[in-house]
Amino acid sequence: MRVLIIEDEKKLSAFIAKGLAQEGFSVDTAASAAEAEKQTLNGVYDLIVMDVNLPDGDGFTLLEELRRQGDQTPVIMLTARGSVDDKVRGLETGANDYLTKPFSFRELVARARVLMRTVEKNTDVLAAGDLTLDVRARKAVRAGKTIELTNKEFALLEILLRNAGRPVSRAVLWEHAWEGSFEVDSNVLDVHVGRLRRKIDAGAGDKLLQTVYGVGYKIEVQGRA
Repeated sequence: MRVLIIEDEKKLSAFIAKGLAQEGFSVDTAASAAEAEKQTLNGVYDLIVMDVNLPDGDGFTLLEELRRQGDQTPVIMLTARGSVDDKVRGLETGANDYLTKPFSFRELVARARVLMRTVEKNTDVLAAGDLTLDVRARKAVRAGKTIELTNKEFALLEILLRNAGRPVSRAVLWEHAWEGSFEVDSNVLDVHVGRLRRKIDAGAGDKLLQTVYGVGYKIEVQGRA
């Protein structure tokens, strides 16, 4: 699972990152709202741990913007601002959980794992337009027609659908489907995406799988903002 830590206190950020890495998470960090926006644009995360007080803004505003853009990544707010009003504001803005400093690292990990299990249960069936993917049954269907996918095609379609409407970078697609270091000069990814595109878009008026030049690919329903 990939986690983004948005925290400007370097020592605390490094402590959380090291601890989560030891628990098996893949971790990226951001020290400001601007940096976090770039990270969420170019990366696909399973969880965001976010401080409220940031040097160039506040976590509430950043979270509100992410939700406005359609980013539904689960968020745990981690902050010293522990008043009831702050907690209510965070949850109403779109946070999934709220943990106040000082905190127990074990509790943070436990909350993260519970949140991940809850989200996974709610996202067994992914959809965009008339295309659906049942993750548990490993079944793709478009306009009532079952689509046969290889393991790599299934992995690519899953990560694209989990981020429908948002570009997914080539590096992230590679990591998700091949679980290894991205081979910059390889066209293997493009070959597999090409095959996936032919399978899901063949004969369809609405072409869902789109190339985002200089970034990667995305699933987008035509007419959607």
